[in-house]
Amino acid sequence: MSPSFTLKEGALLLGDAHYSHLRPELLKLMEDIASKKLQIPQLVLMGDVLDALFGDVSYLLQENSIIVQLIQKISQEIEVIYLEGNHDFNLKNLFKDAKIFSIQEQPVIADYGGKTIALAHGDFDGVLNYRLYSSIIRNRWVLKLLSAIDTKIGNKIIKKLDIYLGKKEDCKEFRGFQEYLEKRHLEKYRCNFFIEGHYHQNRSYTFETFEYINLAAFACNQRYFIVKSLQDRALLEEKEL
Repeated sequence: MSPSFTLKEGALLLGDAHYSHLRPELLKLMEDIASKKLQIPQLVLMGDVLDALFGDVSYLLQENSIIVQLIQKISQEIEVIYLEGNHDFNLKNLFKDAKIFSIQEQPVIADYGGKTIALAHGDFDGVLNYRLYSSIIRNRWVLKLLSAIDTKIGNKIIKKLDIYLGKKEDCKEFRGFQEYLEKRHLEKYRCNFFIEGHYHQNRSYTFETFEYINLAAFACNQRYFIVKSLQDRALLEEKEL
């Protein structure tokens, strides 16, 4: 599989910020990047950056307009890679200067100094029922219909979704996580590193043919990651806002 992009030394990787009015912490980091206070050559957003952003739902675009505008501004100045998650999708018409990868295009293969890096939000290989649900809910015409209905009833559906998402526990431990990973057979992607978010575990495991990295959820501890030099054994350096 040919690389879709080149991962750059010093790139910032961030996943699962679940940005909303209840979790505004991401705003400062995006402002620091946009203002060049934090200078990076590349920004890799690993999905669920926002708690709810569906490209064809105008109410969500209005609610998240500040962070959307910041990401748009950043993508006009540095390379932005955005892997869609299960909370933010149908974004290609929204962030036209960024490289957007849908769930169907994940894992995305990147090159880093001859090393093969596979990146994914993390929900690309769910059970059949989940994959069917994902396909339906991401359908543009389904979203347009739901958005039209929601608008007519005063956005009651989205507001209930917002309340539900605000109550979710995003920072719990996934017991048996390594055993779960083994059942997924990620070695078939023939990579040196496999990086994903979604599970919020902030753990790494060494398998026979590759290194697996599950990123911390920015929503839980405001942590992000910087791609280190190839001279370092570890690929990523953890940072905290």
